[in-house]
Amino acid sequence: MILSAVVERFIENGAPVGSKALAGRQGIDLSPSTVRSELAALEGAGYLGHPHTSAGRVPTDKGYREYVDRLREEGGAGPLAPLQDALEAVPMRREVDAALGQFAEALAEVTHLLGVITAPTPDSATIRHVEVLALQPRLAMVVVIASTGEVHRRLFELSEPVDEGLAQWAGEFLTERLSGLAVGARMIASRLAEPSLSMAEQSFLAVLAPAVTELEAGAMLLHVAGQAQLAAAVRAIDVDMVDRLLRTIEERYALLDLLRGALGRNELYLRIGGEMPDPDLAGLSMVAANYGVARRNLGVVSLMGPTRMDYRLAMAAVREAAHLLSEYVEDVYE
Repeated sequence: MILSAVVERFIENGAPVGSKALAGRQGIDLSPSTVRSELAALEGAGYLGHPHTSAGRVPTDKGYREYVDRLREEGGAGPLAPLQDALEAVPMRREVDAALGQFAEALAEVTHLLGVITAPTPDSATIRHVEVLALQPRLAMVVVIASTGEVHRRLFELSEPVDEGLAQWAGEFLTERLSGLAVGARMIASRLAEPSLSMAEQSFLAVLAPAVTELEAGAMLLHVAGQAQLAAAVRAIDVDMVDRLLRTIEERYALLDLLRGALGRNELYLRIGGEMPDPDLAGLSMVAANYGVARRNLGVVSLMGPTRMDYRLAMAAVREAAHLLSEYVEDVYE
C-alpha cells in the first residue's frame, strides 16, 4: 500500500515523497515513524530510491514494475468514457491508414503521452477490387484497390486502340479471379490462366498482367501522435528522457523493432525504464497491446512516455484502443 501511494503521488507531482505526506492519508493509518521505517525497507529492497539525504523517496524501475504488475492483477482501470468517445468519433472508413492516424491522435490527447500505432503488416493486405480504364485510344490504366484502402495504379500503352467493352470485362474478370488473394501472392499469375478465353482477351490480359503480378505491398507504416503534448506536459526532470524518445521516433526502424515484441503476444506488453532494449531509452516506459482479427495479429497500439506516467490510465487506454481497433479492422480483413 505504501509503495503504491509513493508511486501515485510521484506520478502526480514529480516530487520525492516523504513519510509526512503519507502518514494518515490514502488509507495508511500509521504514524510517520512507522511509515519512515517501511520506506527504508522498500528502499533496501530496491523498490524506492533516495535522491538526496533530506529528501523523500522516488520509485525505481523495480518499484514501478511491482506497482504495474499489481495493477494488472487487479484489472485496474479508471473511467474510460472520454477515451471511448474520442476513439469512437473516428470516422469508420475503409482507409485503414488514415483511421489509424486519427486513433493515435485520440490516444495521445486523452493520456498526454505519445501514441504510437503500427499499421497492419504489408502481407496482411489483400486485393479487394480491380478496375481497367480506357484513358486514350491506346492508353489503359489498371487500378488495384487493396483491403487496407491502398490504391495501386499502372499505365499501359498498347499497340492498338483499347476497346472500352474489353476494358470493362477485364476489370470484372480480374476482380472475380483475384479478390481476396494476398497482395504479392505467387498464385496470382496462375489465376489469370483461362483456356476458354478468346485470343483477344488472353492477349489483353497478358499486357495488363504486370499490374497485378508485380504488385508489391507497401512498407509498414507507423502512426505517431502527441510529440508536442508530451513535451509540454512533462516537468524539467523528464526533458532529457523525452528528447531521447523523440530522437528514437525519427529513426523509425528502431521504434518498429521495439514494438515487434508486442505483436506476437496476446496480453498487455510493458517495458519499464531499464527493461527497454536500448540503453538510451532508460527512464522511459512503454505500454502496448496487439490488435487484429481471430487467429491473426495485425498491428500494435502503444503509449510511450517517462517512467513517471499514469500507468493505470495508460494500461486502460491501450486495452480499450486495441479492442476498438480489432472491431474496426474486422470487416476489412475477415
